[in-house]
Amino acid sequence: MRLEPEIWEALGEICAREATPLGVLIRAIEAQSQVGGRTSAVRVFVLRYFRIAATEDGHARSGHGLLDGASDGMSARG
Repeated sequence: MRLEPEIWEALGEICAREATPLGVLIRAIEAQSQVGGRTSAVRVFVLRYFRIAATEDGHARSGHGLLDGASDGMSARG
């Protein structure tokens, strides 16, 4: 399966947070029977996982500001 390095890193973070081996996670994603292939299903899963985690409440509790810490150096705070 070909994925961008950032997606592999995100999968690793999800596995650590969920205390789940990568193979188990991938099989669970496949079992959700997404339209498209496995690679597409993994990308959609990662996006959904972090979108759900990025609620306003979760964002505030983590102490994050808008775009703070973005890897490309962008920040809405100027």
